[in-house]
Amino acid sequence: MLIQIVIILVIFLIIYILYMLVNMGVFRTIENYFEGVIVKVIALPGVEDITVRDEDKFALISSTDRLEFPPTVNEVGSMYFMELSSGDFNIKELKTSIQGPFAPHGISLTKIDDGYRVLVVNGKMGEHSIEKFTLKNDTLIYEETLSDPWMISPNDVLAYDSERFYFTNDHKYTVGWRRSMEEYFALAISGVVYFDGKKYTQVANDLAFANGINIDRKRNLIYVAASRDFQVKVYSRNEDGTLKFIENIDVGSGVDNIEVGPDGVLWLGCHPNLLKLASYEKNKSPNSPSELIRVIYRRKGDYDVKSVFMDDGKNMSASTVAAPYGNFLFAGNLMDKKFLILKRTVND
Repeated sequence: MLIQIVIILVIFLIIYILYMLVNMGVFRTIENYFEGVIVKVIALPGVEDITVRDEDKFALISSTDRLEFPPTVNEVGSMYFMELSSGDFNIKELKTSIQGPFAPHGISLTKIDDGYRVLVVNGKMGEHSIEKFTLKNDTLIYEETLSDPWMISPNDVLAYDSERFYFTNDHKYTVGWRRSMEEYFALAISGVVYFDGKKYTQVANDLAFANGINIDRKRNLIYVAASRDFQVKVYSRNEDGTLKFIENIDVGSGVDNIEVGPDGVLWLGCHPNLLKLASYEKNKSPNSPSELIRVIYRRKGDYDVKSVFMDDGKNMSASTVAAPYGNFLFAGNLMDKKFLILKRTVND
């Protein structure tokens, strides 16, 4: 009887391990493809997030020279401005007066009366914060550092207006065996927090590695990446800032950041193989595959998902963002020393 129980337990363990490996994309075939060309390779390290102000023809870029992830030392980074009107995609560093370590991660901006409100997740060691800036005439003016016990492990941020914002906590636990359990067992216990200008409130708490967050303002929809479940979660925003869950979009890849184009199309930077990503983050592997995905979301149950770019990591490892501008995609990543400007040659 004991032998039978052991055999059954071993079988269940094998099945579960296989399930987890599939769930992490380990058996996905990585075939390099892109219906377009690489227009430019820009030498800038750890371009984790890029956001485009389409109507004003510029992009903001977060860059941190990451050694490994999560960091074990304070890393150094900066914010950059990329002009888009000339077509040369020139970039320049934005100086700020912020004090202390600055390692930009997720970023967001929104128009305000005297410029743009810019929020930046600061990935400094031992302390979690979101930095508030005003972008005015190509100058990034530091306003204040925002911190709160709810900033457990902030990953990305969404500026709703000059004062209100959302951010994702990619973990519920930051250290030790509980964090490892979250990651390897895909526990859906991370979430989204909303700041209404006065207080912080958790408005979603059932995501497996909550990552990128963005908004379609025309349709009042908020999209959140659940990296570990290979999903984008769709919510409608209530008047008080709380979120109403609509549905999950299965995309078949580990979604990182989400960008929403002026036409409402979603562009995702993704990690198709999370096991290779984990090895790459710890410098145990020289590269990790990249995937960029386009999602056309019409209504509940009616959407199209298409992989538009796949790379085994030779051209770019560990893609995190695909920011659209016309037929161009600005493709950033976690730890590479450069990022790519791609041009799609197929309209669909």
